Amino acid sequence: MPGEATGHSDPRSLHERIAADLRDDIMRGDLPPGGKMPTTAQLTERFSASNATVQKALRLLKDEGLVVGRAGSSVTVRERRQQLVRPAAYLAPAAPGEPLPWISKNSGHGRRPSSRLLEVAEVTPPTDVSEALTLPPGGKALLRAQILSIDEEPVELVQSYYPLELARGTALTEPRKIRGGSPALLAGLGHPPRSSVDRVSARIPTQEQYTALKLPGNLPVLRTLRVVRSDAARPIEVTVMVKAGHLYELEYEFTPE
Repeated sequence: MPGEATGHSDPRSLHERIAADLRDDIMRGDLPPGGKMPTTAQLTERFSASNATVQKALRLLKDEGLVVGRAGSSVTVRERRQQLVRPAAYLAPAAPGEPLPWISKNSGHGRRPSSRLLEVAEVTPPTDVSEALTLPPGGKALLRAQILSIDEEPVELVQSYYPLELARGTALTEPRKIRGGSPALLAGLGHPPRSSVDRVSARIPTQEQYTALKLPGNLPVLRTLRVVRSDAARPIEVTVMVKAGHLYELEYEFTPE
């Protein structure tokens, strides 16, 4: 039994534990998109649980948008819910006249990606952002916050911070979308992105993140702190990106030197 080797037991209710195991089956592809979920009888046998407990577990997965169907009838894994994200694909500036890389990468297959600007303001950033920008104690930066959506469903909260001496007097301070995105604007200002470092962590969502992403429960989110540097290793942009942890995987590719 799980936990016997370590002497540590899982205190979650049985239906939450069942949902966790089934969620993992879905995420790793054992229960593929569009495929049927095991029957209630199969699940009650697998987990030594009652019919009612299994139905509660399936309702959790349905609330999370991982499965569709009516309790007591055929339940299937929802199509194209899990997204494989390759962060490096979004770093290059958009070509003149082309949409943002995030928009172009998420278009197709009937999907409608969009972005909505939430806020543009001079703020005191979180400590990790302030340190990445090498700001003095209490120093301020320009914040541009937006929510990214696919088919009008919020999928990512993005908060980008810029040094004030770089941002003031530019389109970064204006409450509108930037044509071609910030990488293109920064490059045009003489600060081309030269390197980027991501720091990824899994966290319980804050109240702001929970509300903005319309999360279904107390599931973890993936938080990425991205530091973009230009010439002479100058930090020109620090972005905090938050995604629902049960819906995304990040893929990084490395080439041995």
